[in-house]
Parts: sequence; structure tokens; C-alpha cells
Amino acid sequence: MRAALMDRDWRNGWAFAAPGLLMLAIVMGFPLVYAAVISVSSLTLLRPSLTPFVGFANYAAMMNDPLFWGALWLTIKYSLVTVAGEFVIGLAVALMINRTVTMKPVYFAVLTIPMAMSPVSVALIWRMLLQPNLGIVNHTLEAVGLPRVDWLGNADLALWTMAGIDIWQQTSFVVLILAAGLASLPRDPYEAAEVDGASPLQQFWYITLPMLRPVAAIAVIIQLINEFRTYDLPYILTKGGPGTSTEVLSFFAYRRAFLGLHLNEGAAASFVLLLIVLGLTVLFFATLERRR
Repeated sequence: MRAALMDRDWRNGWAFAAPGLLMLAIVMGFPLVYAAVISVSSLTLLRPSLTPFVGFANYAAMMNDPLFWGALWLTIKYSLVTVAGEFVIGLAVALMINRTVTMKPVYFAVLTIPMAMSPVSVALIWRMLLQPNLGIVNHTLEAVGLPRVDWLGNADLALWTMAGIDIWQQTSFVVLILAAGLASLPRDPYEAAEVDGASPLQQFWYITLPMLRPVAAIAVIIQLINEFRTYDLPYILTKGGPGTSTEVLSFFAYRRAFLGLHLNEGAAASFVLLLIVLGLTVLFFATLERRR
């Protein structure tokens, strides 16, 4: 009897889940499989035919392209810089908010404004603000006696400018996660440390950071995944330029597929990016399991 009930529950569960799974298969599964097929085909925009299939030749061609390795290294550097900046600033802001007694809802409401904006909107706003001749940032610099700066047209500055804009938008997400983690920490260790005469810096280093480590790891991994997938900012702000100074891996795949007309190599580059993001996702869930 019990086995029959379990079997019925199993069938009912799959029956209820089937529509959602079918929709996922159509919306996500089919494009993913088709992109995988394209990545091992000879399909280009000038020759729209999948055959003959070339196996991993597209991947080999991409691996032999120095522009691919430059885009990969740029993506890693960009992701590390932005995530580090978001974490350091986010932790500092979260600590200040955690010590605040009044008006916390107001602070959190203000902090969520950049996060609630789409990356395209943020990029368009900052592109106007940083415009070399008419932007308010350069007018402010001139007002205090400093020279104008071509923030997005200088190959040495463009990546760091884009990283700064990314940090401005994404730090609020890190603040919210870390603030929630700080609010959940027990007070007993702090009270014991105060009795023993520990300074605030010692309490932060030996109590706050170790207990906050699981939450901090989750915030860092989520942001790493987001930064590796970034596409909106380089597309709107710089189109990967000047030259290739801001051409991250996602934009490299776009440029190879639609500007270089090689859909097969663009799909191969996208799958390399997918494997990196999947690896970070596995790391994320492993961190969650360790936290339990």
C-alpha cells in the first residue's frame, strides 16, 4: 500500500512538473543544443550550412588566436578587480550600516537604486557623464583646475573606467548580502571579547571575519559569475575598444560571430565561457554545502 502511494506521488509530481520542464527544454534546452551543434560545424553568415561538421576545429582555431587569450585574460583581470572592489567597499558600508541604529530602511532603499537599474541604463548614463567635451565629470575637473580626461577613449583608462562603473552599480548587492550576514551573527562572542579587553579591530579580525566567511564566499562567487558574463557595459560604453582594450570574452564571442561572420567560432567561444561559469556555479553550490 505504501509503495503504491509513493508511486502515485511520484507520477503526480512528474505530471505537475512536466509543463515547466517542457517550457525550460524549449526556451533553454533547444538554443543550447543548437549552439553546441553550431560550434562543431562549418556554419558562417556567408555560408549558412551546418555541414560538413568539423569537430573541435573551431575550438582549436580559437585556442590558436591570441585575441581569444587576450580576451580571456582581460575577463579574469576585470572580474577580479571589480569583485575585489565590490567586496571591500560593500563590507565597509555593511559594517557602517550594521552599527547604525536609526534610518536603516532609508539607507537600504538608497543603496538598492543602482542595483535596480539595468546595466544598459547605467552605461548610457555614465557615457553621457564621462563624455570628453560635454560630460559633467570633465566640466567639474576643469572647474577645479584639472585637465579633461578621455575616460573611455584612452586605452590605458577605459578598462578601469568600466570597472569603476560596474563597481558603482553592483556594490549595493554585496552590501545587502553582507549586511544580512552581519545582522545574523551572535552577540555572545563579542560580549566575551569585550570582557577580555579585545579592541574593535581585534573583534573584527578574529570574530567578525571568520563568522562572516561563508556569507562572504557566497557574495564573492555570485559576483564572479556575474562579472564573467558581463556584456552590457563594454557593448554600450566602448564596443570593446579602444582597440581591444575592453574586449572581454563575452564581447569577443559576439564580435567573432556577428562582426567577423564566423558563427561557429563565436559559438565555440561562448561554450568556453559557459564552462567557466558552470565551474564557478559548482564552486558556489559546494560553498553552500560546506556552510550547512
